[in-house]
Amino acid sequence: MPVITLKDGTKLEAAANRRLVLALEDSGIDILHRCGGHAQCTTCRVRFIAGEPETMTDAERERLQARGLLGTARLSCQVLCDHDMRVEVVNRLSASDFTDPGPRPDEAITPDPVWGARPDAGSQG
Repeated sequence: MPVITLKDGTKLEAAANRRLVLALEDSGIDILHRCGGHAQCTTCRVRFIAGEPETMTDAERERLQARGLLGTARLSCQVLCDHDMRVEVVNRLSASDFTDPGPRPDEAITPDPVWGARPDAGSQG
């Protein structure tokens, strides 16, 4: 099972190929996902410290590019837990004015994923 390590050192195990947003939330991390995991709102952002996947969905790339976030953040609703990762959760319910994190994301990535290489994949040391 992949191990997800948070910036503060908290470790959690994730089922293989589980959406990162669900792995975090189901482990008690109060991550926001206001659009319900459809790659629309960017509230489920994470920053990778280590283990960033080299692929991303077209929907994630388009949304991050539109918001000027491409290369600085990833959408946890579009990331599968298929290896160990170290991340920082950017937006938490406890630090927001919202009363809930948003609709629960589906088990499968939505919209249907079209995978491509991360624009900066291979450029990290």
